[in-house]
Amino acid sequence: MTETGTITTPVRSAAAPPVLGGLGLFTVLLGAALPLIDFFIVNVALPTIGHDLNASEAVLELVVAGYGVAYAVLLVLGGRLGDLFGRRQFFLGGMAAFGLTSLVCGLAPTAWTLVAARVAQGAASAAMLPQVLATIQSATAGPRRAKAMGLYGATAGLSMVAGQILGGILVAADIAGTGWRSVFLVNVPVVILGLILAARAVPETRSQHPEPIDAPGTVLLAISLLTLLVPLTEGRAAGWPLWTWVSLALFPVAAAAFYIVERREDRGGRTPLVPPSLFSLLSLRRGLVMIVPFSIGFSGFMFVIAVALQRGAGLGPVPAGLALAPMAVVFFVVSLCGPRLVARYGTRIVTAGGLIQAVGVSLLVVTAWRSWPHLGVWELLPGAAVAGAGQALQLPVIFRIILSEVPPARAGVGSGVMITTQQSALALGVATLGTLFLSLASTHGMRDALVTTLLVQLAGVILTAALSLRLPRTIG
Repeated sequence: MTETGTITTPVRSAAAPPVLGGLGLFTVLLGAALPLIDFFIVNVALPTIGHDLNASEAVLELVVAGYGVAYAVLLVLGGRLGDLFGRRQFFLGGMAAFGLTSLVCGLAPTAWTLVAARVAQGAASAAMLPQVLATIQSATAGPRRAKAMGLYGATAGLSMVAGQILGGILVAADIAGTGWRSVFLVNVPVVILGLILAARAVPETRSQHPEPIDAPGTVLLAISLLTLLVPLTEGRAAGWPLWTWVSLALFPVAAAAFYIVERREDRGGRTPLVPPSLFSLLSLRRGLVMIVPFSIGFSGFMFVIAVALQRGAGLGPVPAGLALAPMAVVFFVVSLCGPRLVARYGTRIVTAGGLIQAVGVSLLVVTAWRSWPHLGVWELLPGAAVAGAGQALQLPVIFRIILSEVPPARAGVGSGVMITTQQSALALGVATLGTLFLSLASTHGMRDALVTTLLVQLAGVILTAALSLRLPRTIG
């Protein structure tokens, strides 16, 4: 109270912006790792799953494709829902659902039960993963954001390789007689830990101007991705029936309809599921174009090498998984140097990374041609290590480039678009390079099929390096 008897009212300060601390960053990166590990962890477990559940090759492909397609189709919607209702809330809900569906996968009594559980697991991943990047974009700034984005990229790349290694180890370990089921059951305790940490350390963020769900856009995006991914992943095993060609013919029609609807919403001042105006950002547009050939080659290689080493070279799950250990180790070490290299050399390190990866894939081609079928960790080490170094100089930086100009209010939409593009390309890699490899293996033998597939991947690596020349030299 003042001398005149009036009461002073303190000025209320504006609410402090959310801050993502070290423990919170670790937690969201854990959430980012789980879906990517699960996309690849089943590659080396498929033969055991097929034998145990008496599953045909077409059903086994659905175990992989069902997860990937559901994941890709729902990612942008997951990002939008996080913007609308709160990213922390959807991160927690998605992680809990991921743990539950992992448990169902691990207990699946039949192959079709496993396929259904994998589709549900992909949907849970789509609710969880977009919140990771959106939270980083909204709750960090400056050097902390650059470091967090670098760690996200390192986590993503390492998870894709580590998933395959971990899958081989778990299948061979046969923990408590669980066999292949452990590749899913291992998620449960990790999810419980993640939920405890997230409840304590992940701040709540959401868009300041949330928009309602774009139902027409959501449906048309789902139709577009389904008409492309389902026939490509299932066509070869099903014998390319008429429905696969009809579906592929519908894809450009659905994609054009999606674009027209989204452009109309955008011009009307509303926020569509995927705003076409978002692609006016040069960094996002060029980064997305690069992530497609990179991810197609990455996932295609991981699937093909798992099949080649087990069916062709006669390796067990552990040796087949450990053959990629040099790639994982080098990727992790080099990716830690990424932020400093970007600060010094800018985006030129992406071009350098592409050229280094091209050398590594070339070494793998020579090794496969000269040493087949005697392939193992030592034979593959030089090529895998060099390729891993090149990938580490590309992937984390490309992620940073794509989101560098996206405003925080559109963090969920931007991250959803990026991850959907990446996930669709990962699924395309398994479908296209996997189909090429398996088709050639039945007619020309496993060695020639592997060499040819690696040469196709090499062309994709060269394309990625060429596209990187058009990137802006610095990252905002």
